[in-house]
Amino acid sequence: MQGIKLISMIIASAVLALSSHVFAETPPQPVKTAGDAAKGQEIATQVCVACHGESGTSMIPENPNLAGQHAEYIIKQLNNFKSQDGKPAERESAVMSAMVAPLSDEDVRNLAAYYAKQKPHPGVANNKELAEEGEKIYRGGNLETGVPACSSCHSPNGAGIPPVYPRLAGQHAQYSAAQLRAFRTEQRANDANKVMHVIATRMSEKEMQAVSEFISGLRK
Repeated sequence: MQGIKLISMIIASAVLALSSHVFAETPPQPVKTAGDAAKGQEIATQVCVACHGESGTSMIPENPNLAGQHAEYIIKQLNNFKSQDGKPAERESAVMSAMVAPLSDEDVRNLAAYYAKQKPHPGVANNKELAEEGEKIYRGGNLETGVPACSSCHSPNGAGIPPVYPRLAGQHAQYSAAQLRAFRTEQRANDANKVMHVIATRMSEKEMQAVSEFISGLRK
């Protein structure tokens, strides 16, 4: 019986990991990403610097690092913060909604081009023991609860796979953990086919903290 249970868990985990690729790798429409990094820098230094740093490395752990992030992913997130056709934004944030409201489509592409070209600052995990627990989940998932390995979508070195899967390497642990919680409660629901919601609901609070800690010290 234990052998059958183990095989079932392996199959379930594999199906979940595969489904995340199948459903999320094909966006509804192609995204125009070509932007002017120089113009994006002008916007970044005037509008974004206080929260995300001059070159996309945030000094505030609750705010994400943007340096080196895929342009396609940044464009999607910025657009998701916007209210479209009178409908509520797909991703809720009073602060970000106010920041992106005046930005044109060209501004968004330019910002994405700028941040994508910036060199990420290497992060460091502060809790070695917690990071070691997180590495097991990141690389191998949790078969007992059906949590797939994070590396299957975000790559072993945390570089991500554009356009859908973002770069995670070096991201602040506080920010990553907060996003996992938001996905779990659907406070954040802009993930394709609710893949991240499904995964987060299967993770314990300790697992979220652990994998976030490991990610903070992961280097591309």
